[in-house]
Amino acid sequence: MSVLIADDHPMVRQGLRVFLEVQPDIEVVGEAGDGAEAARLAQELRPDVVLLDLVMPGTDGVAAIELMAEAAVESRVLIVTSFGEQRTVVPAIRAGARGYVSKEVEPSALAAAIRAVAVGHVLLSQDVAAALLTADKGRAAGNGADPQLTAREREVLDLIARGRSNREIARALTLSEKTVKTHVSSVLMKLGVADRTQAALWAVRHA
Repeated sequence: MSVLIADDHPMVRQGLRVFLEVQPDIEVVGEAGDGAEAARLAQELRPDVVLLDLVMPGTDGVAAIELMAEAAVESRVLIVTSFGEQRTVVPAIRAGARGYVSKEVEPSALAAAIRAVAVGHVLLSQDVAAALLTADKGRAAGNGADPQLTAREREVLDLIARGRSNREIARALTLSEKTVKTHVSSVLMKLGVADRTQAALWAVRHA
């Protein structure tokens, strides 16, 4: 699997590259020193996973995720940060990151996290998951009730929970991406959630 490393510290990037390049199934395809460069290289290289620092000069990690989303980059973002507080991690997850690990994580755990995110898993600690689930309480007040999803919407929700993009859902269900977008919007509205991550968490919680 291909990986793009984005961190404003050259030594951190070098350390990550040295470790990842000895992994038989991981290839580092590029490095970025700030969020804007990360978004540009992600669009150009289309890596499977982007290892992204949150705190960078200029364009930060959250803004970089938003730029990637605007460019329809389907790379999965794994946050690697020293700042594990909810105030920094939660906005990144809500913007589209698939999970986060600390820069102090064991190398083997980092490789495992990359592999997990690459195949569609969402990696969240209990506190961050709880923060996401309790956000927008007014909009999610009806979550305990049956959202009355159609059979197709439940299929779409299941694939969202598996980390699939709209394009991947379209292929799996033999639908157009436009139709999938319509179903996703309907699912979010019926569940009373703000984004795909909250929908995935809802699906896991109510499985």
